[in-house]
Amino acid sequence: MASSFGKIVVGTYVEIKRSDGRIHQAMVTSLNEDNESVTVEWIENGDTKGKEIDLESIFALNPDVAPEEEIAPSPETPPPPISTCVKVNKIAKNRRTIAPVKNETPSKDNRAIPTRARPPQPQQPEPAPPPPPPQPAPPTQIQTQQQLQNARRKSNCVKEVEKLQEKRERRRLQQQELREKRAQEVDTTIPNYEIMYMIRDFRASLDYRPLTTADMIEEHRICVCVRKRPLNKKEVTMKDLDVITIPSKDVVMVHEPKQKVDLTRFLENQTFRFDYAFDESTTNEMVYRFTARPLVETIFERGMATCFAYGQTGSGKTHTMGGDFSGKNQDCSKGIYALAARDVFLMLKKPNNKKLELQVYATFFEIYSGKVFDLLNRKAKLRVLEDGKQQVQVVGLQEKEVKCTEDVLKLIEVGNSCRTSGQTSANAHSSRSHAVFQIILRRKGKMHGKFSLIDLAGNERGADTSSADRQTRLEGAEINKSLLALKECIRALGRNKPHTPFRASKLTQVLRDSFIGENSRTCMIATISPGMTSCENTLNTLRYANRVKELTVDPNQVMEGGRPNIHGINQLDILDEEWLSISPQRDDLKLLCEQNEEEVSPQLFTFHEVVSQLVEMEEQVLEDHRAVFQESIRWLEDEKVLLEMTEEVDYDVESYATQLEQILDQKIEILSELRDKVKSFRSALQEEEQASKQINPKRPRAL
Repeated sequence: MASSFGKIVVGTYVEIKRSDGRIHQAMVTSLNEDNESVTVEWIENGDTKGKEIDLESIFALNPDVAPEEEIAPSPETPPPPISTCVKVNKIAKNRRTIAPVKNETPSKDNRAIPTRARPPQPQQPEPAPPPPPPQPAPPTQIQTQQQLQNARRKSNCVKEVEKLQEKRERRRLQQQELREKRAQEVDTTIPNYEIMYMIRDFRASLDYRPLTTADMIEEHRICVCVRKRPLNKKEVTMKDLDVITIPSKDVVMVHEPKQKVDLTRFLENQTFRFDYAFDESTTNEMVYRFTARPLVETIFERGMATCFAYGQTGSGKTHTMGGDFSGKNQDCSKGIYALAARDVFLMLKKPNNKKLELQVYATFFEIYSGKVFDLLNRKAKLRVLEDGKQQVQVVGLQEKEVKCTEDVLKLIEVGNSCRTSGQTSANAHSSRSHAVFQIILRRKGKMHGKFSLIDLAGNERGADTSSADRQTRLEGAEINKSLLALKECIRALGRNKPHTPFRASKLTQVLRDSFIGENSRTCMIATISPGMTSCENTLNTLRYANRVKELTVDPNQVMEGGRPNIHGINQLDILDEEWLSISPQRDDLKLLCEQNEEEVSPQLFTFHEVVSQLVEMEEQVLEDHRAVFQESIRWLEDEKVLLEMTEEVDYDVESYATQLEQILDQKIEILSELRDKVKSFRSALQEEEQASKQINPKRPRAL
């Protein structure tokens, strides 16, 4: 049996037919046995073009390269009788003895009539009797001869095409049977059940090696890990698909459904690598063991530690940091807040730490729309200032001394009960603020170490900068800006840069001391939702986390699932040099946006500038208004004294008029100044309104 490709090999030139009817030559570059086709390429207008063509079309235009194969008689057709074969052979033999005579008599239609040649005879023989008329063959024999002749007349190309058609029909039947079998095994009412089968088949080819307690805990100055939660009740009810696979202890795969131009659906499997990857079966204890627990020792060594959860609303941030949920009730004893506090008190009992006579304090505050509120003091609004030593101070923040883990749990419950939340485009009850819980060690009143544990606002909230509601825009802008600033501060920490852009947001400003100094460590826990409906937000979370970790490795090392942003790193070096050489007071917001040009459009940068100015002006107006109010109380007291003076019979009228004029001048000056600031503030509100309408945010590029 000849090969189905016949004489075609790689490098063979064949004629092909284009969609516009043109026929020209092309070179075969590959043979595709799966679908019985070949790939060809040709040069057109200086460009190399190619396409895939089935063998049927190739053999139809190029019969010389088709396989040479004799078709055996069909089993349904019986072989011809022996007598028929002999008779056919005789006829063929007689035809070979016929030859034309020299003196031919032309017929009426000018064609020579052949006659049988006769040998010369010495005598005149008797005329031969006329041959008997030929007997007609039986109908079955005539049909058999005709079939045999037709079969022999078939070219190899036609035979090969017929064979390909038979194979194609068999394959279609097999695929139809497979689809019918799968339809019986699965509920076809499940949306995207075809995608589900693709994911299942892909997972069947993987070698799973999940993280276990036997794995070593590596020491990282910056640790980035990912945690996947299971499908929740809402996703199960709507029959959402799980598109996240964690095959090993440091790899996360996203099966993103895509669609071709011909509407064929397929999977784009994107791979990311981190320090640790936790699947849906991992407990909070396991996550804590590899993330926050190694950082507890840092604060006993006079260091600063930071652990924060980042991700979409509903991805498991509050569950990871605060504890397990049972319905609407949260068990705070199983969150990283409480687990870290437990280990702090255990380490206090060690001999080396016990002699230090350390005291443990806790603070709990939130950052909402660029403002800081004390969650342990009835949400009192706090001011963030820098002292003469350039140390950031949160004025009025209360520190509560804690003696045991139970004291910490009580503070967490109080703080969580009054944290700001509201509706977003992704969740009906979204955490709109960053919650910061700090465990502080003090020795004789002085700071010894600090551990900041942060539950960040949902990252999808940052996309609400184009909302029609001003408050929602300001919330989204502050979240967007603070997340970018947090990333850049970690970048500076990982690369030991001389400048940290902590002034770009309130979040990084209050955490400034956590990003400076050699004895500072940070851990990021990126929480992701497994559902296909959350695929876009999940990819954004993973790209953010991947870029954070990418900054701490060799830039020339190619990581699976991404590529180092070498251009961004070089640009960062240049920007830092410019900042040091031009002005030490360079605006951190501008630096932040320049470092993230691929994510921040010029319009979005302008919007961030306007919002930052608006927040500063709001704080200034409120502060001046408060000062005017206090001054007004003093004026009332002075005026009361003046009025009492006029009750005297012989009071000094000139002195009264002079003092009253002074009070009125002070009022006019201060109130006029406050009025001008209010006018400027109203203008800033209008600028924010205009800037929000021109936002053209750039989407994060795929790494």
